Amino acid sequence: MSSDDRLIVALDVPNILDGVKIADRLGDSVSFYKIGLGMLTGGGLALANELKERGKRIFLDMKFFDIGATVERAVAGIAQYELDFLTVHGDPHVVRAAVAGRGDTDLKILAVTILTSLDRGDLDDCLIQSGEIQALVIERARLALAAGADGVIASPQEAALIRALPEANGKLIVTPGVRPTGAALGDQKRIATPSSAITDGADHIVVGRPIIQADDPVKATQAIIAELASIR
Repeated sequence: MSSDDRLIVALDVPNILDGVKIADRLGDSVSFYKIGLGMLTGGGLALANELKERGKRIFLDMKFFDIGATVERAVAGIAQYELDFLTVHGDPHVVRAAVAGRGDTDLKILAVTILTSLDRGDLDDCLIQSGEIQALVIERARLALAAGADGVIASPQEAALIRALPEANGKLIVTPGVRPTGAALGDQKRIATPSSAITDGADHIVVGRPIIQADDPVKATQAIIAELASIR
């Protein structure tokens, strides 16, 4: 079965050696990988380069957040690696700085709205303003897109609402928190199946543990690809 780049496999592993092993095992069935902050000290950028040389697309999930000048410099440094996606927090000043930092490269800046592992109780603990999570996500998405983000990261449960925004026209929606039917939830609280996430407006879904921790990762990948193929 051929790959489908709507599926992004999250390499949530400790180091580059484990990442390469998984990529070797998945082979041509996966064309797009996510490398997150947890891999940064384990050779994450080296792994990104290795996979890029193999012809894979790379989503670097760093969730940058700092003053504008620092974000701009950090993104300029990442842009030289010729990767595909990079995440930053969706605060407008952060987004504007990231867009300035990537310059005229093809790096897509994706804004994080509210992490899919958080619920209203978590937001209360962080002193985030009151209100329904969906409403907060939609407004953060609108502000980030208006500030120049190429797309947003959001729960599949908010994908359709974000897609309906005028600011989302032609923009990307990437959804973590995707779990195939029967898979364990892990630390995710706002989830959906692969097909429902795409149907609701997501361009890409991110799946990690249900693939990389499966007894047969290739079989698990092929099942998701087959599900996505039914809704092209």
